[in-house]
Formats: sequence, structure tokens, C-alpha cells
Amino acid sequence: MHDFSVFLLGVLAMGDLVASLFFLRYWLVTQDRFFLYFSSSFAIQMVCRILLITTTANSESEPLVYGLRLLSYAVILAGIFDKNRLKITKALSGRS
Repeated sequence: MHDFSVFLLGVLAMGDLVASLFFLRYWLVTQDRFFLYFSSSFAIQMVCRILLITTTANSESEPLVYGLRLLSYAVILAGIFDKNRLKITKALSGRS
């Protein structure tokens, strides 16, 4: 069962790489930072999965793995806030 789980983690890491390159390509075309945030988030997820494959402590609850996963989700949230920053400041200032 261990070999199968390593195989699945490798498949997920490859999928994260493909998604990262996909969003990177759209960032290069549009220069919209939103795509760069998503690309970097998937790249962090890929590194997280590679760490799970290569380290001896193969556990999702390891602090490094958990921290990288948390960082990945924080990057997505930062991208959403960055994309809506202008709308939020307009709403808070009362301008329409």
C-alpha cells in the first residue's frame, strides 16, 4: 500500500505542476497578478507533495507540510484580496 500512496502523491504533484504552468501561461498573456498568485499556490502545493514523497516522516500533520499547505491557501486568499482591493477601498470610502 505504501508504493501506491507514493504513486498517487506523484500523480498529484504532477497535476499541481501542470496547473501551475497553466496559470503561469495565462499570467504571461494577460499580466494579471491573479493568475500569478494561483500559479505560485499550485507550485507550493507541488513542493509540499514532493516533501511528502521524499521525507521519512510521511505525514500530513508534520509542521513543515502543514505550514506549506497553509501558505498555499494564504497565497490564494491574498490573490483574491488583491484582485478586489480597488472595489473594497471604494466601498469603504463611500464612493460609488
